[in-house]
Amino acid sequence: MFSELKQLPADPILGLSIKFKADPNPNKIDLGAGVYKDEAGHTPVLACVKTAEKYRTENETSKAYLGQAGSPLFNEKMNALMLGEHRVIAENRIRTVSTPGGTGALRIAGEFINTCKPGATIWASNPTWANHPGVFKAAGLNVRTYPYYDHENKCIDFAAMLEVLKQVSQDDAVLFHACCHNPSGMDLNPEQWQQVADLAKEIGFTPVVDMAYQGFGQDLDADAYGLRLLADRVDQMIICSSCSKNFGLYRERIGACSIIGASASAADIINSVLLSVVRTNYSMPPAHGAAIVETILSSDELTDQWHGELKEMRDRINGMRQLLVDKLVANGVERDFGFITAQNGMFSFLGIDKDQVQRLQDEYSIYIVGSSRISIAGISPDNVDYLSQSIAKVL
Repeated sequence: MFSELKQLPADPILGLSIKFKADPNPNKIDLGAGVYKDEAGHTPVLACVKTAEKYRTENETSKAYLGQAGSPLFNEKMNALMLGEHRVIAENRIRTVSTPGGTGALRIAGEFINTCKPGATIWASNPTWANHPGVFKAAGLNVRTYPYYDHENKCIDFAAMLEVLKQVSQDDAVLFHACCHNPSGMDLNPEQWQQVADLAKEIGFTPVVDMAYQGFGQDLDADAYGLRLLADRVDQMIICSSCSKNFGLYRERIGACSIIGASASAADIINSVLLSVVRTNYSMPPAHGAAIVETILSSDELTDQWHGELKEMRDRINGMRQLLVDKLVANGVERDFGFITAQNGMFSFLGIDKDQVQRLQDEYSIYIVGSSRISIAGISPDNVDYLSQSIAKVL
């Protein structure tokens, strides 16, 4: 059975991390990995998480399954975090299942769509997270793209985006990044979200919103603006959320897939299909990460502490954006990199070519994805001088 298998190439981002770890250069910098790092280059466990874990250890009484949907309290708290006091909650129109991370949520969403309409088309931004196409294709969907990032002008090509979305069928799904677009860092502004929401209502396509970085852009509410607006305008939509970044729970693999229906009765039907999809995928979701999140969000004190720690992470990333731009100018770089400070979240395209990306790796041990996407979180006050000097040299 296995004799016909062919060696597959390593994931480009994960492969980059392997090369970085093997590099003996003490000045090496990893700007490929999409995880938050503090100034020391570590991905810390949040203090509020440590407190919640201690509480769980002392109070957990069973390791029995929670059920296919996971913890009802976690699901409730996630809906409130994403939607606030939105009417879809009061109208009982949303159904949520806990998932193994944000990727698990996307896969469940893809399989749910494929159950509704086998071989349906989902449209994703160009560019998008590298794993989006693979996840949805594996779920049986056809993946197409709409224009999004203008590499030459370092902005969203919104006019081209709208023109393509006008061609989308009402039977299609369209994937949007709620905030902190990965990999460009460029987010739709409120006026652009308004036009997208109007178009979604007019055509009737199903929005699928990937909410992987809530709180890493501007703040928890502002980052959910587009998602909440879409929920106002359309009768049905899908939300895929993750607790990896904003709670720092990367290895706990906890996220959620939430689906909004046109009515409470429609949501019940959706839920029955959603649970069936879960049953034939991973059967029951993990519980530990969900318990941490629900413990934090059920405590005013821990929630306040989390808000403070989340702001600290967000402010550090934004500070590194400005510092990198300032250091590039100080090192004589004449090209304008000011666009980096106008972006949100952990990522940005530097806009250098593949040969320059390769030179940064070969000559300076600076590891960047071939597209020139960098993780801002990998920059620190200790390495920004070396980084900016190296970029200046390859330019």
